[in-house]
Amino acid sequence: MKRKICVVTGTRAEYGLLRWLMEAIASDPDLELQLVVTGMHLSPEFGLTWKTIEEDGFVIDSKIEMLLSSDTPVGIVKSMGLGLIGFADAFARLAPDMLVLLGDRFETLAAATAAMVGRIPIAHLHGGEATEGLIDEAIRHSVTKMSHFHFVAAEAYRQRVIQLGEDPNRVFTVGGLGLDSLTRLRLLSRDDLEASLGFRFRRHNLLITYHPVTLEEDAAADLKELLAALESLQETRLIFTLPNADTEGRGLIKIVNEFVDKHPQAVAFSSMGQLRYLSCMRVVDGVVGNSSSGLLEAPSLHKGTINIGSRQDGRMKAESVIDCQPFREEIIHALNRLYSDEFQILLRGVKNPYGDPGASKKIASMLKKVKLGGVLKKHFHDLGVVCE
Repeated sequence: MKRKICVVTGTRAEYGLLRWLMEAIASDPDLELQLVVTGMHLSPEFGLTWKTIEEDGFVIDSKIEMLLSSDTPVGIVKSMGLGLIGFADAFARLAPDMLVLLGDRFETLAAATAAMVGRIPIAHLHGGEATEGLIDEAIRHSVTKMSHFHFVAAEAYRQRVIQLGEDPNRVFTVGGLGLDSLTRLRLLSRDDLEASLGFRFRRHNLLITYHPVTLEEDAAADLKELLAALESLQETRLIFTLPNADTEGRGLIKIVNEFVDKHPQAVAFSSMGQLRYLSCMRVVDGVVGNSSSGLLEAPSLHKGTINIGSRQDGRMKAESVIDCQPFREEIIHALNRLYSDEFQILLRGVKNPYGDPGASKKIASMLKKVKLGGVLKKHFHDLGVVCE
């Protein structure tokens, strides 16, 4: 009998990381893929990206409406409550042998909670990382403690998961999932990308994504500092991808759209899709903002990243990443460094700390091999500490 593996996805970025694992599961004769889609995927405001999932050939087994049209803390908590109800019903109906969750979003926490109570073993991807400016930090480590198998991007993250008390025999270093797309996708040529996106690139181009920093109070002020730094780049094509549905996210979307309306060199997309996004990353001079893609994928394309603020604090970073605070003077200084001859030479030899492609196949192989009997009753792995 096939082992039923249920994968949950709630955002465009998350799906981009999960896609090749889903394909590996679906094509394995010993595994059955169950797919649950929720969150931003089902929202017209964020591009109805569930359609992209179906266009890629996947069958969606359950759609869980949970995202309220509110990005206040109260609205996010209520969305989590709706998600908890929806996941409980979906998991009871699908009866998966194992649940696969990625990362640290509030949708993930709701799914993990429902599975934990429903006694479904959980495999967690990209645990052990740190994002000290976000509530995601606490969510990620909470999901780690609710999970039974762990697939991490680097050895340092494996050690952190073990530090949290997880059994070392169930923590596997597989590399970053995002790297698989760079080898599996046939990226678009510059001309084809221009035709698909509906604009022409210029001599200089930047890809910009700025998400809310959920443990700080005024993400809007920080975004305005970034836009003030970019405003003088009138000859540079500024390509924005809009923020996620996090606290304050809709306010940031409004600010970006107002900027784009006033600046002909700027364009904005609610969702480019993974193929166009990575193709765009290959064409531009660098990535600006606070998206994890600037840390995970950009180094493998030998592109520089200007990482602004605290959102990615605690994550491993390649030499291609320029950290700066959300102040226009610092951002301008970082832009000057990005375009410097010295930095451009450095980019040629950059090594990605998240390893090489192949994580998806490694994970799929382990999902069918791991023993599920007795995994629900976890033993806390102490590091030299004996509790009487």
